[in-house]
Amino acid sequence: MSAQKIVVVTDSTAYIPEEALAGLHIPVIPLWLLWGDERFRDGVDIDPPTFYRRLRTSETFPTTSQPSAGEFIEFFRQAGAGADALVGIFISSKLSGTIPNAQAAQEQLPELTIRIVDSLSTSMGLGFAVLAAARAAAAGRSLDEVVAAAEDVRDRVHVLFTVDTLEYLHRGGRIGGAKRFLGTALNIKPLLHLEEGRVEALAQVRTKRKAISRMLEIAEERLGGKRAAEVAVLDIDAPEEGDLLAEEAKERLGVTKVYRTTVSPVIGTHAGPGTVGIALYPER
Repeated sequence: MSAQKIVVVTDSTAYIPEEALAGLHIPVIPLWLLWGDERFRDGVDIDPPTFYRRLRTSETFPTTSQPSAGEFIEFFRQAGAGADALVGIFISSKLSGTIPNAQAAQEQLPELTIRIVDSLSTSMGLGFAVLAAARAAAAGRSLDEVVAAAEDVRDRVHVLFTVDTLEYLHRGGRIGGAKRFLGTALNIKPLLHLEEGRVEALAQVRTKRKAISRMLEIAEERLGGKRAAEVAVLDIDAPEEGDLLAEEAKERLGVTKVYRTTVSPVIGTHAGPGTVGIALYPER
């Protein structure tokens, strides 16, 4: 009996770098960026460099929106053509309405076998779960095994980050438990993480340099003495700081490979320029 053809799909906030994809085919549905009267498909109609240049100078603040159920229906039909099943792994349901709309589309497509996984994350926290599932599918694993691969990484992955200002998270309504840091001195850098799908506060550090150092200390603690299976460092219009974090991560975490990427404009809208972060998970 031949293996099923299982297609793993995700949304644009995963923003997986080409190097990590290593030839895997993972269809992506874009979220929406709304800027005044303009609408942009995340990562399709506007790329990160263009977006961040505009964000720094714009007098109007962009907002974001999830794909509609109708868009998901079309997306699932296209991605599922010729496939036996689809596995959709999407941005945390605590951060976006993407998953409810995907589920609404799923209900209207009884002819397709679709499994939906809440990543409880985004950026490369989501990306690593997607990659695990896609690798399992490419290896001919069963549908249950592909879903389990995504859930296994989801349950082990950690995303830590520091922002220059909480203004963007606050304005975008994604501040979560970090709201207790609002109103702190401008020279304080908040250290945040994704916990159970939400942005939560970890610590306040006096400088970005110290925030990066503390981030790596916490990353080591989260590994619990195990080696890191995969590590990604991301930045939002702060490549020098991202490169510094990546080099220090290699040394501190004992890894030779660190994926370097930015985040999609939709995530950048909420975190803001100057954000630097790390996503990682331990080996089994």
